[in-house]
Amino acid sequence: MPITSGFNHVATMTTDLDRFKQWYGEVFDVEVSFEMAARDDHPRMAIVDMGGGSALNVFEVGPEAMIGERRTIGGRGAIDHFGIAVPDVPTLDKVKDRLVAIGADVGEIQKLGDEWSLFFRDVDGMELEVCAPGD
Repeated sequence: MPITSGFNHVATMTTDLDRFKQWYGEVFDVEVSFEMAARDDHPRMAIVDMGGGSALNVFEVGPEAMIGERRTIGGRGAIDHFGIAVPDVPTLDKVKDRLVAIGADVGEIQKLGDEWSLFFRDVDGMELEVCAPGD
């Protein structure tokens, strides 16, 4: 049995932190638990509470830092995508409806192993996944 208790946070980047916070707020009802202005040695950042003890640590960077071809595996860097957990399929349906309503690039809900899965692209074009426990 692992001695770990899951993930604490995933660090990610955006070119517009305000847009990122608004977008994730609209889709996932998240709250910002910490925000820090840029300093000489550190970019502007926010910690976005994703629930369940997990967070996104989001760094605002210039467009030149957003490297890679985001539509192919291997072109997205060492971390291909991350999955956001929701408690059940009705919540997964709600998230899909919200993504569609704001014009996000959204796939279809599908069964992958023991979970239901929905792939989508966030406001910065990053491919992500929302997962709900299976029946």
